[in-house]
Amino acid sequence: MEYRRLGNSGLRVPALSFGTGTFGGGNDFFKAWGSTDAAGASRLVDICLDHGVSMFDSASGYSGGLAETILGQAIKGKRERVLISTKATFPTGAGPNDYGSSRQHLTEAVDKALKRLAVDHIDLFQLHGQDYNTPVEETLATLDGFVKAGKIRYIGCSNFSGWHLMKSLNVSDRYGYPRYVAHQAYYSLLNRDYEWELMPLGQDQGVGAIVWSPLGWGKLTGRIRRGQPAPAGTRAAQIPETGPKFEAERLYRIVDALDSVAKATGKTIPQIALNWLLQQKTVSSLIIGARDEKQLVENLGAVGWNLSAEHRAALDDASDVTPAYPVWHQRGFPMLNEKR
Repeated sequence: MEYRRLGNSGLRVPALSFGTGTFGGGNDFFKAWGSTDAAGASRLVDICLDHGVSMFDSASGYSGGLAETILGQAIKGKRERVLISTKATFPTGAGPNDYGSSRQHLTEAVDKALKRLAVDHIDLFQLHGQDYNTPVEETLATLDGFVKAGKIRYIGCSNFSGWHLMKSLNVSDRYGYPRYVAHQAYYSLLNRDYEWELMPLGQDQGVGAIVWSPLGWGKLTGRIRRGQPAPAGTRAAQIPETGPKFEAERLYRIVDALDSVAKATGKTIPQIALNWLLQQKTVSSLIIGARDEKQLVENLGAVGWNLSAEHRAALDDASDVTPAYPVWHQRGFPMLNEKR
């Protein structure tokens, strides 16, 4: 397994991390992802560790905290070998303070996460989404307190706009608070918006990308093609209204290109889609999920090799889309807008 620095921090993380959204199946939405119990989770954790995948990502919102509880049970006796990443911000109840990035909510969220995970610290704690209503000074001062108390080691964010992330980094620098070293962001061949603003920001400011749903919400597995419905049991069939938006013909064009590269390399479509991401700027780790051992082992085959420049170019062309303004205008002046 390749290990990479997480942004500008001294922490090294595996190029592939394991996501626990499939743990628990606490409601209909998460049942469509998976319903792995503690025994199954322990087996998947062991396979991950055998292959060098040592970081496990969860969130307070995954199956109402059940995913964190199951992860805690699965890593029992293995804590020194794993890095734990978890998140909070999204609603965890019906109360007026059961969401957001306020000192009130984050304090409760961190303490409850530590209890569910049955650990004394969280290696990487991330805000699951940006909160317009809480001053970033309050949020970062609170996170600074957690770091000083030893409850968390590093901080990150997820699903932030570029301006909100940059504002937060500026506040950290101004007051000496810890900086976000990671941005858990959506990025895939199917949706490349991350490249427009968040990637150059991360490159400039030393914020590493931890990519969620690198297979495009399950669309880049090769199981969805022209003229055939999504297979039964998949998220695309069970909860088709959720996930990132895309144009069907563009998906088929990308899958055609993946097919071509698969025939030339002998690799599977998911392995190729993941490997393409691993060669992009700022990417520190991809979060892979799996309902079973077979799917996990296949995804692990995405490391240890690299696509050729020719194959990367073919995938770039198939997945390209005209970006939003001002990026399309900036691309006309590469001598000014590409970091060299």
